Amino acid sequence: MSAATAAGTWKLGDLEVNRIGYDAMRLTGNGMMGNSDGTPIDRDAAVGLLHSAFEQGVNHIDTAAFYFSPLRSANELINRALSSWHGDVVVVTKVGPARDPSGEWITTARPDQLRSQVEENLRQLGRNYLDVVNLRASGPRTASIAEHFGALAELREAGLIRHLGLSAVLPEHVAEAQTIAPVVCVQNSYGLDWRRADESGLVDLCGEQGIAFVPFFAVSGLRREAAADQEQEQDARVQSVARAHDATPAQVRLAWTLHRGPHVLAIPGTANPVHLAQNIAAGSLRLTEEELAVLGEPVGPATSPRTHG
Repeated sequence: MSAATAAGTWKLGDLEVNRIGYDAMRLTGNGMMGNSDGTPIDRDAAVGLLHSAFEQGVNHIDTAAFYFSPLRSANELINRALSSWHGDVVVVTKVGPARDPSGEWITTARPDQLRSQVEENLRQLGRNYLDVVNLRASGPRTASIAEHFGALAELREAGLIRHLGLSAVLPEHVAEAQTIAPVVCVQNSYGLDWRRADESGLVDLCGEQGIAFVPFFAVSGLRREAAADQEQEQDARVQSVARAHDATPAQVRLAWTLHRGPHVLAIPGTANPVHLAQNIAAGSLRLTEEELAVLGEPVGPATSPRTHG
């Protein structure tokens, strides 16, 4: 049994995936808000890292056409890795946000512009259709997503997309989308220190409807794509549980999200092979009821950050 299978599986529509996946954002060396900018890893090293993830049982990857830096494109690296890999890997991408060639954020795509974003992902990934496309809303305050989601539903009917999902949404957005086409996953910021999706009932709603809930920034929380800071790593609650399992704080945070329900997936990203193995191994970490109680209530700011993840 590979390491990533320890946490079990879930289905994205008819696509069964191991609950531990991988977020490709860090491969580009460019953070969404500039707080993780740095030199990207070598292309061959990036492909090797992805192959290592696949060998350890990771069979779904999160990406986007807007995950790029001046030197790297996440989709290009995934394309290269998959072209020399013989196993099945589900690729989940997202559309809505847009960046110009210089990397500057521009206005979120209109419904009639989503086809070009889908086609851009198809070209970069070298695919005839996309496994899963998440509509990334402008933010939880978005009044309606019907027109945008309807445009993607038409592309699904046309065979360019296999399954549809949502990102950065509230329960009412899920209900609205479900009247248009099936939603197989919802991707929101969520973790031990940031539980807005619990407060809104979104995590439970997804479980009740058989929809995968996919947290991003589950390890770094409000630091987004940056690494967890010293204060997070020294959180006494997390440290006590980590010591009991001879685990890292990041592994405890990932295990906590996976304990939230069998429909909850994890997509930690890293460019470090050691951290990759640790993240995947978190799927086998079993927390006791007492330890879950120790982790207790969330800590940190009570206002929602603007995200592009």
